[in-house]
Amino acid sequence: MGISSAVPRCSVWNRWTGLRWLTSFPRRILAQQRVTSAPGTLQRRKLSGCSKLMLKPQTTAEVSQVLRYCYERNLAVNPQGGNTGLVGGSVPVFDEIILSTVLMNRIVSFDKVSGILVCQAGCILEKLNEYLEEQGFIMPLDLGAKGSCHIGGNVATNAGGLRLLRYGSLRGTVLGLEVVLADGSALDCLASLRKDNTGYDLKQLFIGSEGTLGVITAVSILCPQKPKAVNLAFLGCQSFTKVLETFTACRAMLGEILSAYEFMDEKCMELVERHLKLSSPVTGSPFYVLIETSGSNSTHDEEKLNNFLEQTMTSGSVTDGTVATDDKKIKMLWSLRERITEALTHDGYVYKYDISLPVGKLYDLVTDMRARLGQSAKNVVGYGHLGDGNLHLNITAESYSHSLLDAIEPFVYEWTARYNGSISAEHGLGFKKKQFIQYSKPDEAVFLMQRFKAMLDPKGILNPYKTLPSSS
Repeated sequence: MGISSAVPRCSVWNRWTGLRWLTSFPRRILAQQRVTSAPGTLQRRKLSGCSKLMLKPQTTAEVSQVLRYCYERNLAVNPQGGNTGLVGGSVPVFDEIILSTVLMNRIVSFDKVSGILVCQAGCILEKLNEYLEEQGFIMPLDLGAKGSCHIGGNVATNAGGLRLLRYGSLRGTVLGLEVVLADGSALDCLASLRKDNTGYDLKQLFIGSEGTLGVITAVSILCPQKPKAVNLAFLGCQSFTKVLETFTACRAMLGEILSAYEFMDEKCMELVERHLKLSSPVTGSPFYVLIETSGSNSTHDEEKLNNFLEQTMTSGSVTDGTVATDDKKIKMLWSLRERITEALTHDGYVYKYDISLPVGKLYDLVTDMRARLGQSAKNVVGYGHLGDGNLHLNITAESYSHSLLDAIEPFVYEWTARYNGSISAEHGLGFKKKQFIQYSKPDEAVFLMQRFKAMLDPKGILNPYKTLPSSS
């Protein structure tokens, strides 16, 4: 299944130049500088890779033609969207041809009655949300990288984000996909139906496959209506147990209007204030939670939120807090959570882990990691989507240290496996985590995945060295 035997590492440019004289290939790809032919280096958060060629097709037919050419000549291809991933899934390992979806940014259709959007894979998430807001709708997912990530990449990695608690994962909201397979054949499963029980649900194979089974070129997705009333509460809790108590009360009392429940520890807030000069209106607590409600009646929603806050303050679950209803304050409070990643980058080298765990065990990993690393780490912080059981564990140091990495891995994966968690909640496996998949999946499951890969990409040209461990 590996591609190393099929693709000489330094021959890509020489073997690709023949495309310049293929009369059947659109010459505007070259004429309008949509190909970067000069050797270059791409870097994504401590991960870098070299490629001699980047192609920027604009249609599914062009993607099909590119992949057919590559398949026939055993040329490896690295699909790339907004390049915002954290596990190296979009970065070439050797000299794979980069297939960028940056110009595939057309909205095909939107049905205001059903709320179904059809668009090309290169549409930027934030741009889609802005377009939908004008129609009275929103995207069902929201990410910190929304300003540059592509919807095709979101689907290919099964991205989670801040709205998953309310609207569910992309496995439920994506209704159809258009995908080009390794040999260049186009699979049109771009359905716009909420119900279709005819045969196997093939789109699920490609959601979360990280570009290893096919290149997603278009997406059909169900979008919710834009809430008419949004409230945000930023609260302080004295222990993680209190965070859990607040979440239990939150679900019971806010019910259908609850749209986000995020948590962060005091270390996160210290870094945001120190490095980004942001000011939190709530201070002096070991933990903080951010609760968002979204509904259609502001009076109804505010009444429910106020009742919830009164009960949690009286019970001692919450010791301090503030509420925002206007857009300016809402954005200010969200920035305290969304910019934690940015603050961490200013603190030194960052070791990042994206973990799913039973909610009650979520912060125990942070506590155990701090005790294990001691003074060898600069900071060990925990934050994330508590409503989804998703912890973002981040460890900073002055610079990269192999001995520190050895102290973290595989301990972090062993700890996660002990409590039946997942080593990748929403970021995928990419290049960095592929060899650790056995901590979350049994050998039989990995073997079946490798069989799917061999069937759909027998030459192994699509995003090689990613997602799955090398097959024996």
